[in-house]
Amino acid sequence: MTTTHLLYLHGFRSSPQSAKAQLMAQHVARQHPAVHFWCPQLPPSPRAAMAMVSAGIAPWPRATMAVVGSSLGGYYASWVAQQAACPCVLLNPAVHPARDLARHIGDQTSWHDPAEHFYFAPEFVDELRALDVRDQNPAARQMAIIAKGDEVLDWREMVARYPQAEVHLLEGGDHALSDFSAHLATIARFLQLASGTD
Repeated sequence: MTTTHLLYLHGFRSSPQSAKAQLMAQHVARQHPAVHFWCPQLPPSPRAAMAMVSAGIAPWPRATMAVVGSSLGGYYASWVAQQAACPCVLLNPAVHPARDLARHIGDQTSWHDPAEHFYFAPEFVDELRALDVRDQNPAARQMAIIAKGDEVLDWREMVARYPQAEVHLLEGGDHALSDFSAHLATIARFLQLASGTD
C-alpha cells in the first residue's frame, strides 16, 4: 500500500525548521508531489501535542498514512503509529523521555530561535509516561535509523526498544543525523511514498 499522507514529528526544543524536517519536506515535494506532508510545531505539553496531532490527522486515510519522528518525535511517532495502525520511521528515537527530560524541567529555549522560550512543566513528565507503548506489539511496520555516535541518546537502548523494526544501525553519525539526506530514498522506499501528481 502506498503512502499518501505523511506526518513528521520533530524533537524536543526543535521545530519544523529543523534540518531533517526541511530535507524531508523538500524530498517529498520534489519526488513525491502526490503525498500530503504535514510537520506541525508541537507544543511543549506532550498531551497537548498529541491532541493537536490526533485532531490534524483525524480525516486522514488510515490505510495510506505514515509517520516519521526524530528523537522525542520518535517516541511520539510510536504512539501515533499504534493509534493509527500505520507504518513509522524512527530517527534516533527517544526511548525513556520521562526519565531523560525530568532534568530539563523549567525554562527552555528553541534550538532554531534562541529568543523563543517555553516552559517544560513538571506534569509533562507524567504526560510522557502516559504515551508509552513499549508493552504493545507494533500495530504496523517500523523502521529505525540509529546512530552509534548519538551523543544524546544510548544507541543500545534504541535498538533494544524496537526488536521488530527494520533497523539501520550507523557505525558513526550523531544525534542530528547530519547525513540525513543519504537516508531519504531508503525512507521513501520503506514507506512506499506515492509518486506522481494525481
